[in-house]
Amino acid sequence: MNTSRPITLLICALGGEGGGVLTQWLVEIARQAGYAAQSTSIPGVAQRTGATTYYLEVFPVPLAQLQGKWPVFSLNPVPGALDAMVSSELLETTRQIGNGMSAPDRTTVITSSSRTLTTQERMQLADGRADSADLLKVVAAFSREHHVFDMGAVAQQAGTVVSAVMLGAIAGSGLFPFAREVYESVVRTGGGKSAEASLRGFARAFEIVQPGAGSPAAVPGAGAGPATQSEAAPGTKSARLPPALAGQFPASVHDMLALGHARMLEYQGAAYAQLYLQRLRLVLEAERQADPGARHDFSITREMARWLALWMAFDDIVRVADLKSRASRWQRVQGEVKAGGADLLRVYDHFKPGAPEFAALLPVWLAQRVLRWDRQRVFKGKTPWALPLKIATHSASGMVALRALAGLKWLRVCGSRYANEQAMIGKWLAAVVDGSRRDWRLGHEIALCGRLIKGYGATNERGKENLLHVLDHLAHGPSAAAAAQAIAAARDAALADDAGLALDATLALHGAPARPLKEQPIRWMRRPPAPGKA
Repeated sequence: MNTSRPITLLICALGGEGGGVLTQWLVEIARQAGYAAQSTSIPGVAQRTGATTYYLEVFPVPLAQLQGKWPVFSLNPVPGALDAMVSSELLETTRQIGNGMSAPDRTTVITSSSRTLTTQERMQLADGRADSADLLKVVAAFSREHHVFDMGAVAQQAGTVVSAVMLGAIAGSGLFPFAREVYESVVRTGGGKSAEASLRGFARAFEIVQPGAGSPAAVPGAGAGPATQSEAAPGTKSARLPPALAGQFPASVHDMLALGHARMLEYQGAAYAQLYLQRLRLVLEAERQADPGARHDFSITREMARWLALWMAFDDIVRVADLKSRASRWQRVQGEVKAGGADLLRVYDHFKPGAPEFAALLPVWLAQRVLRWDRQRVFKGKTPWALPLKIATHSASGMVALRALAGLKWLRVCGSRYANEQAMIGKWLAAVVDGSRRDWRLGHEIALCGRLIKGYGATNERGKENLLHVLDHLAHGPSAAAAAQAIAAARDAALADDAGLALDATLALHGAPARPLKEQPIRWMRRPPAPGKA
């Protein structure tokens, strides 16, 4: 430890994570331990577009030994002159490293492996997440020592906020010359009713980061990326493939197939799961013909196992009611609001189903009449019909209503939405099989077009229209290699621009017609009378 200069620490926390409380704790800990300290803060911007940073300097010589002198502290962190940096979010850590804050020969980096997606990442139509593995490489390359673990998970397990976990990590690293008892005393004194939970989070982080315990390889979840909720059904993340099916499909497909098969069982039942398997067998047979040596490790079948399951388990009003009325959802809400046994928790769910949602469960002939009636309303200048609902999920009547709606699963297969979705899935499936038999890469590119089907409402409809247009005009060219290249370009363009301008330009570049324009009603508004001329 260099006793001629202060120990410098940069704290990076997101909004609501208690970065200010953590800084106050550290200043108070330094005061009680008899050391001089100073902190400053730089406010960030709203939510996940940035972070609030806190800068702390502690002079490593006790005040009693300074003979009345007082060290001079800096107000701002100096790039490359930090002894340590602690951050509650992995991308925020690398952002600060990109600003030059961390020095490979000096800085200890303590960071959470968890991710809170940025606005830019969420805006992407495709998977816009930054790769956590690449971010960890940056941390390792630009730090003298680094400790990586999931701070959010530790805080949740301890029932506390992440600032207490960050404090334990700082203490465990040995950055400051303070005894552990001083840290715990300050937390216990200023923590109020939550002190015990904060001390649990502190202790767990201290144990993880203390010398010899903390490294990306040793800490569970250090390299784990954020979970994608839309890619696995609730409760199916640890799904196991039945032994009877394991022998029918290659090993490289088993993990995705297990998730897809479990999702089909949970979504509609055994018959629907068999339909899913039947479709995958067609793809597997075609891929084996296109790639007898399995040089591509059955990538087409694997991709189809993923995207086919997502499309077949399309979201509708029955699905939404089922998810919102599950016990796991109630437990999750209780955990998020930290409701105790004596607390009264009320949950209200707001729904606004329109004509398309109701028509989805009706036979085709009746659904067409309902949709035609709704379109006529729009043509007359009225808004689309919808039924606003507010359901008290915490009440017996609200839960019964949701479970009754979720119980209409049997009606789904009789509805117009089910028939339309299966027809489009069948067209895509046939294109994948035919394309695979022509050329492996062509089949693979068509299978990857399943990424276009996402979201709900207008976004979902637009994705399906884009997919069908690509299949109609690009998948049947005389050259399989050229068709594969065109489909890959069209898919990337569709995912890059939700307005469709990039897709239309790509279609034209490959000799395909642009997407047809959709009719939109024109509403004429009466000009309001001038003031005084009513």
